[in-house]
Amino acid sequence: MEYAPGMGDVSFIEDLMNSVLGKQGDLDKIIEKAAPDWPIDKISVVDRNILRLGLYELLFADREQVPAKVAINEAIELAKTFGGENSGKFVNGVLGSVYKELGEPGKDATPKKKKRIEDVPYEEMPILNLGGAVVYAVDVEGKNGTAGEIYLGFVHDIFGHWTLSKGKIPEGIDVREGTVAKVKEEIGLDIVIKEDLGKNEYIANDPEKGKIRKQVNYYLAESPFADIKLAEKPGLDDAKWFKLTEILDLNFYNDILPIVTKSIQILTTPKA
Repeated sequence: MEYAPGMGDVSFIEDLMNSVLGKQGDLDKIIEKAAPDWPIDKISVVDRNILRLGLYELLFADREQVPAKVAINEAIELAKTFGGENSGKFVNGVLGSVYKELGEPGKDATPKKKKRIEDVPYEEMPILNLGGAVVYAVDVEGKNGTAGEIYLGFVHDIFGHWTLSKGKIPEGIDVREGTVAKVKEEIGLDIVIKEDLGKNEYIANDPEKGKIRKQVNYYLAESPFADIKLAEKPGLDDAKWFKLTEILDLNFYNDILPIVTKSIQILTTPKA
């Protein structure tokens, strides 16, 4: 099963988030130098994170994909939309200072036509496999109340969404085996894959390989009803078991919800 085009947008956001987190220390130092009157911990959470995103794109993004002025303007618009009354001006001032310090790259450049993804031969793009699982467990002994009740385990990210435990599969490793290992590494559970839930493919930019095809393989996997132990990982702050009746109240990404829904259907459909 292939999901519709565009469902990789969330994965793009996760990639950007992880990239920003990986350079957060350096970004914060630059912000403090550009805004000496505002220690990083005194800047509002919204403004601080918008500055980090804008600064990352200004310094590290592919200039052909995200010109410097575009990075600044997008950050300003985010600040105006989600920040306070003066957030737009503040973000503009900080990023503008960094832009000038860089020598105003692209100031006099003639706008270029963006290279379309279709211009890169699809079949020649390297493939990066990722594996993720909807992990379920049965409370056989009734530890949490009712014996035989089904629970699903999810991880929580810093943007307020519950999502699946997943990770990149090293080259040469079977995707199923790699997914089992990544889930064990991330939440400490020994899973057994029961069903294939589908695959989501999207195209991303790799700083070394250029355009690559990221294939995210999703599985339904069973685990013992044991304590979840979340590993320290950038972007994640919690992991929990949930009863099936609690799932509808959780905040999922749009591309994760149909996978979770399919899992619930499988788990609640009586076997012939």
